[in-house]
Amino acid sequence: MRGRDQFARYKWILTILISIYKCFPLWVRKSALERHRNMRGKLGLGLRYAILKSITESIGDNVAIYPGVYIFHPENIIIGNNVSIHPMSYIECGTESGGVFIGNDVSIAHGTTIMGTTHLFENHESRIKDQGVKNMPVKIEDNVWVGAKVVILCGVTVRTGCIIGASSVVTKSTNTNGIYVGAPAHQIKER
Repeated sequence: MRGRDQFARYKWILTILISIYKCFPLWVRKSALERHRNMRGKLGLGLRYAILKSITESIGDNVAIYPGVYIFHPENIIIGNNVSIHPMSYIECGTESGGVFIGNDVSIAHGTTIMGTTHLFENHESRIKDQGVKNMPVKIEDNVWVGAKVVILCGVTVRTGCIIGASSVVTKSTNTNGIYVGAPAHQIKER
């Protein structure tokens, strides 16, 4: 049975779980997400989805958050339909003006890092660690495939139809339907 069919089959259970989780304060739900981070199987997928749905501004149907995915400030993430985020990925959504937007039909391979923040370092008179961070949104549009161990930095938009090759570092926004590789990532051809 395909993932979309399984999601449709169990959606009523997920709806009940989401309603229950929404009764708890945000810090409890975030703690529950951390506690269930490494739970395997369909139960783990379902619990992470229900908890995340109760926290986020918006999350679509058929979203698979696999074991070992770290999502920091999950209240600042928006996820579309038919999205998979594979193990050992790290997503820092940032606070306030930051945030991460993931569109529909996006596959994020294992070991990917998405950063909605960056350290400030311009002041030569202060230590870098004391200068704080800047939040800048990251947007991954529809129909995108992010390869294994990719890094997407803050302020970047990965446009519709892109493929980002394994181990690439995306420092600038992409063109629609481009195939990108390297560090920093550059377009090698169009799909």
